[in-house]
Amino acid sequence: LRDADDKGPILLHILTEKGRGYRPAESAGDKYHAVARFNVVTGVQTKAPPGPPSYTSVFSRELTRRAKQDDSIVAITAAMPSGTGLDAFARAYPDRFFDVGIAEQHAVTFAAGMATEGLRPFCAIYSTFLQRAYDQVMHDVVLQNLPVRFAIDRAGLVGADGATHAGSFDINYLGCLPGMTIM
Repeated sequence: LRDADDKGPILLHILTEKGRGYRPAESAGDKYHAVARFNVVTGVQTKAPPGPPSYTSVFSRELTRRAKQDDSIVAITAAMPSGTGLDAFARAYPDRFFDVGIAEQHAVTFAAGMATEGLRPFCAIYSTFLQRAYDQVMHDVVLQNLPVRFAIDRAGLVGADGATHAGSFDINYLGCLPGMTIM
């Protein structure tokens, strides 16, 4: 690239492997995107001292509990099953769990489609990444008045996840939508 004569845009497509050469990261499908202190030999992360339950753990427990009573509940995430707490739901109800990959827009439209068929979709997405799907929230859910529930994780300043994961705008960009309830 340094010696390229072309003055226009150049696309450099590089295929990477998460954690290449470090077996614990290579074998963990959805872990090691960002990590706390951990034992390098075993890969076991140091746990924080216990505190009050997190939003994620309460959401995970309650959605899984309610799904036992309601077969129409389905759960959707965009490549973050453990980060959003949906990993427990996925283990309990694998046929009602959908990980659409890093495709937040698709997650929202997919949830809307499920709602049109009478299902009760819970779409769990990190706040900052839901911004990518704003048009789909507006057009495919809000304007159609569909009962999609958004479980927005990592709202506000989230510290350890860094600036790219701070969800500071969700109340503003969702609160102005007609019929949107924010709790």
